[in-house]
Amino acid sequence: MANSNNQLVNAFLEYLKFEKRYSPNTITSYRTDLFDFFNFLEIQFGDVDVISINHTYIRSWLASVKSMGIGTKSINRKISTLKSFFKYQLKMEVIEVSPMNKVISPKIAKRLPVYIKESETKQLINLLNNSTENWKSLNAKLLISVFYATGMRLSELINLKDSQIDFSRSQIKVLGKGSKERIIPVGKDLLVMISEYQELKKREFDSTDDVLLVTEKGKKIYPKYAYLLINKYLSQASTLEKKSPHVIRHTFATHLMNNGADLNAVKELLGHSSLSSTQIYTHNTIEKLKNVHKKAHPKS
Repeated sequence: MANSNNQLVNAFLEYLKFEKRYSPNTITSYRTDLFDFFNFLEIQFGDVDVISINHTYIRSWLASVKSMGIGTKSINRKISTLKSFFKYQLKMEVIEVSPMNKVISPKIAKRLPVYIKESETKQLINLLNNSTENWKSLNAKLLISVFYATGMRLSELINLKDSQIDFSRSQIKVLGKGSKERIIPVGKDLLVMISEYQELKKREFDSTDDVLLVTEKGKKIYPKYAYLLINKYLSQASTLEKKSPHVIRHTFATHLMNNGADLNAVKELLGHSSLSSTQIYTHNTIEKLKNVHKKAHPKS
């Protein structure tokens, strides 16, 4: 990559880190996409500076990416990276027109969220309540209970601190994407479960860095640890093929919608930045209404 382009990319990544406060994983994805893009340009077209880049160069790169078998979702992410990058160059007056204006993102077929049926949720809760009281089973019980009660993301739950739980107001403060805070109300039963876990944790470990959930060694739980625990219990209580933590987030949202929750309220609880991300959960509600209509309407 030419030195001038390298400087522009690094300045953009610094902007994402310090001003936009993006997560390290997100910044790594942006860096990978941009370095791949500029390396492609250098190999195919020689030393091209940012001012000279037009939509033809970008389409050539995207065609190359597609030829490698990269999926539509990943291609759209790369397009999003370039849009953000060139938007920043416009802001900094490096360029006058974004070459992305003539680049159209391919449409993605929306996949319906995978969720647990309400009957299977009851089986899951009974299974958790009857499990052996060792530390892993306690973690499984609290992990799944908090997931189902709040719908938070795995990363949010892993990093959840004891100090974010407000027992007096019956709510949890969640630190979401872009360090955005949101408040999720929780019930008394979950708060009792959390309080009992915290007391056990104090007796079991000297220090836990203020995080709520810890492993048997008193260290913060990690994604694979949570995944394996949840997979184990979902395998016993559910017939779903997919058994990841995100399934419980989908279940939280779907059960709320099926029981009449307002779409905007669900959006806020999930921490979605746009309503379009939440609208995937309306499909199941519509299907439920169709079944009700079919059974109850005399002319259906």
